[in-house]
Amino acid sequence: MDYILDTLGNLLHQTAFFNLTWGNYVMIAVALVFLYLAIAKEYEPLLLVPIAFGMLLVNIYPDIMLSSEESGNGVGGLLHYFYLLDEWSILPSLIFLGVGAMTDFGPLIANPKCFLLGAAAQFGIYIAYFLAIFMGFNDKAAAAISIIGGADGPTSIFLAGKLGQTSLMGPIAVAAYSYMSLVPIIQPPIMKLLTTEKERKIKMEQLRPVSKLEKILFPIVITVVVCLILPTTAPLVGMLMLGNLFRECGVVKQLTETASNALMYIVVILLGTSVGATTSAEAFLNLNTIKIVVLGLVAFAFGTAMGVLIGKLMCVITKGKINPLIGSAGVSAVPMAARVSQKVGAEADPTNFLLMHAMGPNVAGVIGTAVAAGTFMAIFGIGV
Repeated sequence: MDYILDTLGNLLHQTAFFNLTWGNYVMIAVALVFLYLAIAKEYEPLLLVPIAFGMLLVNIYPDIMLSSEESGNGVGGLLHYFYLLDEWSILPSLIFLGVGAMTDFGPLIANPKCFLLGAAAQFGIYIAYFLAIFMGFNDKAAAAISIIGGADGPTSIFLAGKLGQTSLMGPIAVAAYSYMSLVPIIQPPIMKLLTTEKERKIKMEQLRPVSKLEKILFPIVITVVVCLILPTTAPLVGMLMLGNLFRECGVVKQLTETASNALMYIVVILLGTSVGATTSAEAFLNLNTIKIVVLGLVAFAFGTAMGVLIGKLMCVITKGKINPLIGSAGVSAVPMAARVSQKVGAEADPTNFLLMHAMGPNVAGVIGTAVAAGTFMAIFGIGV
């Protein structure tokens, strides 16, 4: 009987109920909210479902992120090995490969002025950098945090790993992906505040046709130019352009399909669950996390606002030929930000079609955020 009672007692004390803290329960509740938003509201479910589930797992069973060095038998937890691929910058680079293979760069090639809107939307990154230093973060931590303003999760993870800010990678990544998912909620009020109804109703001329040769040369030229100037951008810009070259050259359809489908979804599963698993209560529920979330929101808001304001300036210069709403798509949340530009424009005039025009700044924003990350790496003397 004593043996049975001892066995049952041991089993009972091995349940999570005896090992969780109040913080774990808070994070479990947050994970459930994220799952609700992803499933019921369909806020970027491909991102939020794996992130939320990783968050749920690590707060029920923290050892799922246990490193091999901390483990008694030398074998780490499952999600620890997924997370190493984040630290080594493998998964973020593969995400860029998939994005390149999925995205048509034609709108940017047809309207190169969109590079200005993509660059303008990175303004929030530099605002957040100085604010983060003011709030007590060191320069490398501030740089890693500021990239959230580009609404680019892979780049945020990439830069945090390169700058050695792995202790902050969880909050940074979750904030970045959360803001990417909440683009349809955060951006419209800023866009409407900074534009008039007349500006929102502006219809833009149809983009010129882009030749196949232009589409093939574009990723090659961008890779050569950008990587010669900033070699530190090679892992991100290089993979983005390689994926796009797969798409446009027309001779490697199998590689295009793999990069944009099977490989992309596998990477999203690994990256999403591992990012979510960095949000244990001990690592996430602290003052620094609150600061990071606030700084990320400020950066994202300023980036959106500056994109719209430069769009207004271009509207004036071109005598009403550019709808300022497309400037908000200069953040690198592809294609969510472009869809928001289309949605807000359609609310003002249901016959207005801005999606393809907004894709230009959106693609430029992806390149711009990668360049911003490469600039920080160059400043701190970090190699690729």
